[in-house]
Amino acid sequence: MKNLSRRSFTLGALAASPLLAACGNGVGSVGSQKIDARVDSTLNYLYTRYPQTRDIAAKSVGQLVMPLITEGGFIVGGGYGRGALRVGGATVDYYSATKGSVGLQIGAQQFAHVLFFMTQDSLAGFRRASGWVAGADIEYVFSDQGENLRADTTTASTPVLAVIFGQAGALVGASLEGTKYTRIIP
Repeated sequence: MKNLSRRSFTLGALAASPLLAACGNGVGSVGSQKIDARVDSTLNYLYTRYPQTRDIAAKSVGQLVMPLITEGGFIVGGGYGRGALRVGGATVDYYSATKGSVGLQIGAQQFAHVLFFMTQDSLAGFRRASGWVAGADIEYVFSDQGENLRADTTTASTPVLAVIFGQAGALVGASLEGTKYTRIIP
């Protein structure tokens, strides 16, 4: 029987890495079906609870639906979620959202959000980017005390609208944060 040296083991492990990496690439998995089911459920909830969003959706050229974002923080925070990009009612790509924040904060929360792309240019820019960071070009639409979503003439001409809803949990504080969206194969 031949003894296996460290060098032989290391070379064998390196040679097998591409094969092992291919095992988790998502081809043939049911991850996309799970995401699509969650996206459908999220959109049904959004349209039922906030009927005004149907008008925004009808005017948009595409929607990035993130059914569940989980975030938490204690001074430094982070968050993660997965969703789908829909164009014409059909899923065209899957994305992950990764958030980072720093500041005076403590707690954890979960929420859903939908980005409505109101122009072809904003949608094309999003799809071409290798990693798109939400920033100053997004107008946020929050629910107010009466559980209504507000959109005015300012938001109507914005290239991207973000609707945040379904908040659960408590995250208190003030922080600087950003969200990066990256195309994935679930």
